[in-house]
This record gives sequence, C-alpha cells and structure tokens, in this order.
Amino acid sequence: MDFSLLGPISVTTGAGELALGPAKRSSVLALLLLQPNTTVPLEQLIDSLWEEEPPEHARTVVQGHVSRLRATLARGGAEAYGIELATHGSAYLLRLPEELIDAHRFAELVALARPEAAPADAVPLLREALGLWRGPALTGTVTSPPFAAAAHALEEQRLAATEALARAHGTLGEHEQAAAILYTAAVNNPLREGMVAELMRALFRTGRQSDAMEWFHRTRRLLDEELGVGPGARLKGAYEEILRAEEAGAGGDTRGGADSGTGRGGGATGPAGGAGRAAQGAEQEAGASDPRRTTAADPRVPAQGGRGPTGGAPGRTTGPPAVPRLLPRPPARFLGREQQLAALTTVVQSAVPGESPLAVVTGPAGVGKTACAVQWSHAYAGAFPDGQLFADLRGFNEGAAAEPVEILRDFLLALGTPPDRVPTSAQSASALFRSLVAERRLLVVLDNAQSSAQVRPLLPGGAHCATVVTSRSRLDGLVATDVARPVPVQALGAAEGTALLGAMLGAERVADDPDAAQELVALCDGLPLALRAAAAQLTARPRWRLARLAAALRDERRRLALLSAEDTGVAAALRMSVARLSADDARLLSALAANADGHLNASVAAALAGTDPELIQEGLDRLTEMHLVDEEATDVYTISTLTQLFARDEGPAGGLPGVFRGAGGSVGRRNRRQLRAAAESGSRREAGRTTEAGRTTEGGRTTDGPPAETPDNGGRSGGRAQGAGRFVAAGAQDGLSQHVPGADPAYAPSRPRGT
Repeated sequence: MDFSLLGPISVTTGAGELALGPAKRSSVLALLLLQPNTTVPLEQLIDSLWEEEPPEHARTVVQGHVSRLRATLARGGAEAYGIELATHGSAYLLRLPEELIDAHRFAELVALARPEAAPADAVPLLREALGLWRGPALTGTVTSPPFAAAAHALEEQRLAATEALARAHGTLGEHEQAAAILYTAAVNNPLREGMVAELMRALFRTGRQSDAMEWFHRTRRLLDEELGVGPGARLKGAYEEILRAEEAGAGGDTRGGADSGTGRGGGATGPAGGAGRAAQGAEQEAGASDPRRTTAADPRVPAQGGRGPTGGAPGRTTGPPAVPRLLPRPPARFLGREQQLAALTTVVQSAVPGESPLAVVTGPAGVGKTACAVQWSHAYAGAFPDGQLFADLRGFNEGAAAEPVEILRDFLLALGTPPDRVPTSAQSASALFRSLVAERRLLVVLDNAQSSAQVRPLLPGGAHCATVVTSRSRLDGLVATDVARPVPVQALGAAEGTALLGAMLGAERVADDPDAAQELVALCDGLPLALRAAAAQLTARPRWRLARLAAALRDERRRLALLSAEDTGVAAALRMSVARLSADDARLLSALAANADGHLNASVAAALAGTDPELIQEGLDRLTEMHLVDEEATDVYTISTLTQLFARDEGPAGGLPGVFRGAGGSVGRRNRRQLRAAAESGSRREAGRTTEAGRTTEGGRTTDGPPAETPDNGGRSGGRAQGAGRFVAAGAQDGLSQHVPGADPAYAPSRPRGT
C-alpha cells in the first residue's frame, strides 16, 4: 500500500487505487499523513478543513470522514501492511510504516544524495526522488492556509532537490543536462534568483553566453516590475563572473572565476562591454528578445499579415529552423462568437511583459470550444511566424488521455529535432521543448485537455509564445499556478442558433419556417454540436420542413438519438464527460436529472440524492467545474435538458452508475418529504427578497410588477435569468409528484420541453 502526497492525494494497493471520496475526506487523510504516527487533535482537523467559520456540526462531519477512511483502508488490506487509524480521545492517530508515504521516501533519497562530494551517486538518487512527484503537492485538498503552507513547504523541497540535481550534473561536467533541468524550473519560478544564477552559469559553460545574459536582464526587469528591487548578491555575482570570464577569454567554464558578489570595477564596466556584446548577439540571432518590445509580428499586436520565419533560439543546430503549421482546417460555417474571439485577443495583447500568455477556453460538451480556438488561431496566425502547434490531448475521448511525453515527441519532431535526439522522459522532453521555443514567436493550441497536470509540461516558456487550451473542465489549477485567463463559451442564443441553421441549410429554407427554427434552437439547448446534427438530419431529408424535425425532437425518448450523425452527437459527447466522473459524482448527476424544472439548490439536490447537504456541495462544485451543471447564482444551479435526458436514458443501462432512470424507483416517501422540506425552506428564503428593480417576491408572484413567469408544460421558455426561484415552485406542490418523472403514473416522458 502506497500513500501519495506529492501530487493528487491517493492510496494505491496491488489491486489499484482506492476511492477516497470528497475533498474534505482526502484532506483529513493528507493531514494525518503529514504527521504520521502522531496524534492529530480533532480541533486541528476542523481548523484546517474550514477556512472560514466551521459549521456547528463540523465535529460530526470530521468523525464521519474518519470513519469512512477507516473502512476504505480496511478494504484495501491495511492491517496486512501494519496500518491502523486509531482514535485517542478527541484526536486521531494514523499508525503506519513511514516508508509507505511518498513524501517520506522523497526526503530520504534527497538526504542520501551528496551532489558535490559524490555526484555520480547523487544523480540517480535525486532523479528517483523527483520521479516520485506526479503534480503539485497535496492536489485535491481543500484550499485553506494550513494546506497551502504544507504544499508550499513540499514544493520548496522539490525545488531544492532540482537545484541539487543540476549541481551534481555540473560537478560531473554535464552542463547541458544541468541547463535543461534548471531551465524548466526557472521558467516556472522566475523570481528564484539562486536558481536563475545557476542556470546562467550552466548556459555559459555550454557556450550560450547570450542566453545567460538574457536570463539576467529578464530577471532584473521582473524583480523591478514585480517587487521594486534590484538583483541580489547571487544573481549579480553570476553576472559579473560571466563578464570577467568572457573578458579574460576563459571559454566555457567559469568555475575558476572570481567569487560571487565581489562587485569589483570590472563588473561595473562589464555591461558596456561583454554584456552589451552578448545582448547584441542575442538580438541578432533570435530577433528582438526584449519581451516589452512590440512589432507587427509580436503576439501582443495581432496582425493578419506576418513576416517570414525568424532565426532559431540560441544553441540550436545550424540550418533554417522548422516552421510547423499544425492547425487543423478552419471550422466550416463558423458564425458569431465575437465576444470570445475578442477575449482571446485581449489575453495575448494584455500579457505581462516577460510572461507567456495562456488562455483556457472552457464550456460544456458540444458548445464549440475547439471551433472557437481554431478560428481565432487561423485569424491571427500571422502574429506567430515561427509556427503554430496543435495537439488533441484526448482528455474526453474514448480510451486513455494522451500522455504529455507523446505530445512533446510530436512537437519536437515538428520543430526539426532528429528522432534519435528526442528524450524519452516527459521531464527532459519538456525542458528541450521549452529551450527550442524560448525565443520563437510560436502559437501552441492544446485541445480537449483533461486536467491542468496534463497541460503543464506542454506549456512553452518563451515570452513571445502564446498558448490556447480548450477543455470541458475549468482547469482551475492552471488559473492558480500559471495565471491562465479563462474564456468561457456559452450556448448560442435564439438569433445566433437560427443563423447557424441558415448557414447550414440555406437562408431560404430557414426563412420559410422561422418559428420552427427557433424551436429547434431551444430543443437543441443552443449547442452548436446539436444544431449541426439537426441540420445534418434535415440535409438528408430535403423535403422535410423544419417543423417536422421539431415535432420529432419534442419526443424526449428520441431526441438524443436524432441529434447524432454517424460518429458524432450530443449523447457521445456527454458520455465522454460522464466517464471522467467519479462514481459518486455520476450518481449525483443521475439524481439531479429527476428535477423536472432543471433549477435547484443544494438542499433540493441533497434530497434528490438522499444525502447530507454538507456533503452534496462538493459534488455540485465538481459537476459545475465540468460544466455538467451551471451555477447561475449563489446556491442556484441549473442542468440543461439534454444533460438531464442523457442522465435519465443512459443511467443504469448505459453504464452511468446513476441512482435511477426515473425517480419512482429510488425516491421514496422519505426523499419526497426531504424535497418538500427543502423546497419550503427555499421558499421562505426567497420570500421578501428585493429584486434589482426594487420589487419583492412573494410565493409565486412578484409585487409591484408583472406576474412571475411559470414553466409551461415542464419547459424553460422563460429563460434561465429568472431561474433563481424556480426550484421553489418546482417542489412546493403535492410532494413534487407531478414534477418528478416516474413519481406519478400520469407523467409522460414525451411531453415537449423547451430551453
């Protein structure tokens, strides 16, 4: 049994990984693993799990998580490994051999390594230690100060080990390896002066003087702009050491140079001599490398035209650099999305000098994220004359997601790297990729990403590069660690959806039946993928009027099947999203599908799922992150009609570990009582609430204004902007029997539903 803290929190046995459950439960385990064989007071657990004031029943929640962890470990055979989760009064003790924890093994390996005294032995030890990391430490825990501090401490240990590995390679004279190791770490930690200083020395010793000087000037600018300070002693010492060695003709080894930080006169005049020559050489070789300099080809000034390919980054092999053009063909009949296209341009134009801009295009399955990203990339390809890279990361396809090393190999080959020079490890391939593109004006499009950890090794480090990522997940990790700018893509409105149908079918055919066209947009939830599938059905049936297909789509039992075309369709896309959910979250989604109105709050969701509201919130958050549920306002959630139909139709039979196909089989009297109570509680909260226009809501009507809109026949024709109170009306009548499919014999699945 192995416990992982250096990445996502996990427990692995010979039979596979154990399911730990929600984030708070993983956080309890993480805190116990950070203090193995030590009693951890219950109060410390509570303080760590809730950043703000904990709820009154916090003790009960923690005790429940501990109880479930104990059962999970027992199922994994904990006793055979000498593992016991014991209770000591109001504290808990996780007793286990500490070598089962990856963070403990990492610390032991680093302690054994002596990079200066025994570098040949230190290299494999440190590589093994760093190989234990699978992502940012403590991924999956709650975001509270105690866990942030613990993750920061572990990250500092990782960076120290990285620097030690580079020193070991340097002691062995393997300066290329040292530079590759430090380059990636320095790009991700640009203000870590000691690391940048060592990278400068390693680059200089490989003959890359201009690169070394550029790192100094780049870091000096960042220190001034971000912190308002100048370079420290270690950074200045490396700079002056390189200048003296260059002036003395010391070649590629500075180990015999002056001590760091002496500040002698030679260093004072150096920038006008050696440093100036190095900077000038860097500009001649790689183009204007100052991140703040903008030209017509700079991605900060997107232009339709562009200049020819620039020279390669320093240190590359001779010959013209490869200029890859890997973008797929532009999307056919692309319409609208002006707001998203403008947002992508803004992300690139407003990037902080010295940083590589990163945009994350997010939205639900079938909303057109890839089309939007590819359309923008073709429009502004001229701003990236050194090439455009594209990769499908297969995050939400059948089968396994693409491994970063697989994508990096394709990128390196496209950039002209000989096949026998492509590294086999993701870490080395990522370092080489960053080195090759450091001074290029390059666009990288990473489509269909599953997670932030999958994306990070593929990000370029050059200030003139830009990256666009698309994903059904929000990729909050990239926002937190790489300052990614989200570009959300929503469903099309009635006018945009009708225009898309006109582009696909011909304006005359749509103009002959405008009301049916708008109904088709509503029945397709405004999803471009669904609308294109509907257009394919009509294209194959030229004699059909739009109203005939709309009538067929009103039958909920047939709608998903009709919105498919060969190997593409809404059901297939949703199936890939649900396949990435945990079993608990998939069951929750299936339970939420029983809410006929599609609007609910946490209390209603908990009643539908038959669980505690405190535990349901994290599941709702994860479904929202995956865009399977939308949070319209605080504690107001919606689920689209097509997602509901999928969760119902493909529940138990289709592989979705759902609770039920219809509510009648699983939501009994107890759950209906909970639903009624939750609805009444929500109704009381809504009563007397002042609207933006100054009106107050009372029951089902709005005072001093027009009557509140009520759903017609289960539809949502009133739009979701007024959905904040609908879950109240959806549960307040007769125990919800007429609103929960399957709870009333009169329920007809084929009733028309709008959006």
